[in-house]
Amino acid sequence: MTTLQSVPALGTHPAAGSLPSRAETREQLSKAAYDLLVIGGGILGISTAWHAAQSGLRVALVDAGDFAGATSSASSKLLHGGLRYLQTGAVKLVAENHFERRAVSRQVAPHLANPLTFYLPVYKGGPHGAAKLGAGVFAYSALSAFGDGVGHVISPARARRDVPELRTENLKAVAVYGDDQMNDARMALMTVRAAVDAGAVVLNHAAVTGLRFTRGRVTGAELTDRLDGTEFGVDARLVLNATGPWVDHLRKMEDPNAAPSIRLSKGAHLVLRRTRPWKAALATPIDKYRITFALPWEDMLLLGTTDEVYEGDPADVAVTEKDTAQILDEAAFSVRDQQLSRDLITYSFAGLRVLPGGPGDTSRAKRETVVTEGRGGMLSVAGGKWTTFRHIGRTVVNKLAALPGHPLAEDMEPIARLPKKLPLPGIANPNAVAHRLVVDGAAPGPRMAADTARHLATHYGSLAFDIARMANENPALAERVHPDAPEIWAQVAYARDHEWAETADDVLRRRTTLTIRGLATDGIRAGVEAMLDDRR
Repeated sequence: MTTLQSVPALGTHPAAGSLPSRAETREQLSKAAYDLLVIGGGILGISTAWHAAQSGLRVALVDAGDFAGATSSASSKLLHGGLRYLQTGAVKLVAENHFERRAVSRQVAPHLANPLTFYLPVYKGGPHGAAKLGAGVFAYSALSAFGDGVGHVISPARARRDVPELRTENLKAVAVYGDDQMNDARMALMTVRAAVDAGAVVLNHAAVTGLRFTRGRVTGAELTDRLDGTEFGVDARLVLNATGPWVDHLRKMEDPNAAPSIRLSKGAHLVLRRTRPWKAALATPIDKYRITFALPWEDMLLLGTTDEVYEGDPADVAVTEKDTAQILDEAAFSVRDQQLSRDLITYSFAGLRVLPGGPGDTSRAKRETVVTEGRGGMLSVAGGKWTTFRHIGRTVVNKLAALPGHPLAEDMEPIARLPKKLPLPGIANPNAVAHRLVVDGAAPGPRMAADTARHLATHYGSLAFDIARMANENPALAERVHPDAPEIWAQVAYARDHEWAETADDVLRRRTTLTIRGLATDGIRAGVEAMLDDRR
């Protein structure tokens, strides 16, 4: 076990070019006048800040917790068209999702996304027949212009070779299609970085305690730094409420009589160690509308998800014993028991889907984005899918340009004139980056381990070379944080200096995969905290 004494101590002080201090950022936020203040650092707020800054607006972004600290790092880690939406006839939605999925995984962030083959097992007595699913995956691939191959049907024996833990009893056939997956927290952080590169000023762990009003209009916010208690404020011509599950809480700050605009659905997931390698994912129909996933992710297995109404405090969302039992029971439709042992569970997490208000089953509710304007002129944005985060950002910025009186239009470049597929920082071929990291090594020291090189390449792209240089300059930073994970200590220092990591959870849960792997021991947590304390 890593102990505090083994944590690198020398040469870990922030490098040149590191982020400004929180005090410096607070002062900048307090003294400047912004065109747009985005409250909420989930992917919708981050994407809007990115696109608004690209358009030339002066943008500030704040979040009460960490960037992507709630729902945006608690997804199924997929960039997908949404096969099940074909069941409801949402053909246009699926086509739009596919367009965005391909753009992100091919041009915008190929270093952060990877293709994944999906198998839909068709069991005797299941909710769908082989012919129907075969036609469905063909139509799904057609809506993606066959960019991931042609959806088709294969034999159970063929599928078992790629997914050794596939349950084959009563298995009639397996339908095949393609989508993509990602590390959602890393994708969000790279988008924050892109927003800052475009000129946005950002601060996490800064909670809104009240709104500022000028002649009845919302013109800023009062905030408290949750790390040291400092109070400060931000002035802005327009405020965007992108707080996800908390969107109605902020709307009530604007108007105490504001009616609820959303409802919440909880999605829980389990992470397990894999007993054997998987070359494809399973998407198993549970009923006419729901699918349960078994996804090879990193070198683990991700199971889920649930979909049920949630009416509690969003801050209290958690995976219950009922959730765990449901996920394991549903996975057992297609996954063999030996892979579903509770002893293999390393972590569980739950997020909240923000759905339009109204009656009906949450599993059938539309995953659409809703933009509303409050009595005080504050805009609120809620809902949508991770896959379409760029589209949502563009949509909201277009809404800003079209506001009555066009208060911002003269100061911004129309979205239509901006680059269509501007890449995120670090864009590179991850295979080439991993090869370079291994070949270059830490000369004259030992070569970088292949799993570490691959991990860095697929989480940072070409920015991995910055981390490698840190490790070269201080061999202690080249050491693994935990012997069973690919992460090295240089990533902790990099998260502190360049990725707004302020707490151990920021590092262990979102900048790295150590918590999800079940490896965030007390010793490692203490070591990370010590390195974070060494920042100034």
